Amino acid sequence: MSEEVASPDGNGKVIRVIRIGTRKSQLARIQTDSVADKLKELYPDIQLEIIGMSTTGDKILDTALSKIGEKSLFTKELENALERNEVDLVVHSLKDLPTTLPPGFTIGAVLKRENPHDAVVLHPKNVGKTLDTLPENSVIGTSSLRRAAQVKKRFPHLIFKDIRGNLNTRLKKLDEKDDFAAIILAAAGLKRMGWENRISQVLGPEDCMYAVGQGALAVEVRARDTDILEMVSLLHDPDTVLRCIAERAFLKQLEGGCSVPVAVYTQVKDSQLYLTGAVYSLDGSDSLKDTMQTSIAASDKSPEEVDDRVQRVGVTARKVSGEAQDRAERLGIDLANLLLSKGAKDILTVARQLNDAS
Repeated sequence: MSEEVASPDGNGKVIRVIRIGTRKSQLARIQTDSVADKLKELYPDIQLEIIGMSTTGDKILDTALSKIGEKSLFTKELENALERNEVDLVVHSLKDLPTTLPPGFTIGAVLKRENPHDAVVLHPKNVGKTLDTLPENSVIGTSSLRRAAQVKKRFPHLIFKDIRGNLNTRLKKLDEKDDFAAIILAAAGLKRMGWENRISQVLGPEDCMYAVGQGALAVEVRARDTDILEMVSLLHDPDTVLRCIAERAFLKQLEGGCSVPVAVYTQVKDSQLYLTGAVYSLDGSDSLKDTMQTSIAASDKSPEEVDDRVQRVGVTARKVSGEAQDRAERLGIDLANLLLSKGAKDILTVARQLNDAS
């Protein structure tokens, strides 16, 4: 549990110490600091302590993420610390969190989403070009099967190779060698690092739909810690919560993960939640894509009590209408079932087998 310490100025006041777990990378620290700043604003009397850790995904850098076969590559060590009460909450990129969390944990907050789209970063010698205008057989670096499958389909003249490491490492590999003409990264990470000037092109949904939860930050807590859950629940952004619940429900129903190419695109417009979802073969030649929508308008009846014990795809959102959350979850499940009825399972099974075999 969180600790209480005496105030340093000796006024007898007791200060609560909240310990936040994070990965050690520069981007993870920036993301965690942004969450800590928001908590400090809401609760000026608490003291925050940030504890950095290395995860399996940070240590294994010579293997494609899709080959490691571990569902919680970037989260397991952090969750272990949470389980041992060494930290009180953990900040993640939501896209790193599996759709089913270990028992006893929940996502207590999903913060307002940064731009969720993917961005192209060009080698300095290619400045001014786009994926369209890069020469035939230019090599594009990406660690994501989802990105490669979509961009291969859209830009067949390009070649794709795996690139691993944190943002700093990948940009260094791009700039200092001639192995890649460009790399594709999440626009959100580049923006948070202050490297927007490196973005040559943002890929819209017609070129490349994004990963489930991409661009959103999640705060994971122990489900039994109702006071911590209450504290972080003020960080929820309702639209982001509903979009991400729909996306996570879609992925979970498909039984997808990072070893298969699954992509989404969501919008909230005029009290309607729109979800577009797609599955791809590894080379992008075979795909299924569809869009569905649902109303998330508040009902006229008096505001409902949201049951803390109910998690929707790992998310506990106290301050967001339970009815709207149920509709968002149902939307994701219904869209996944529609694609499954059209043959999505076969596409994903083949993609998984080919990925395992390669």
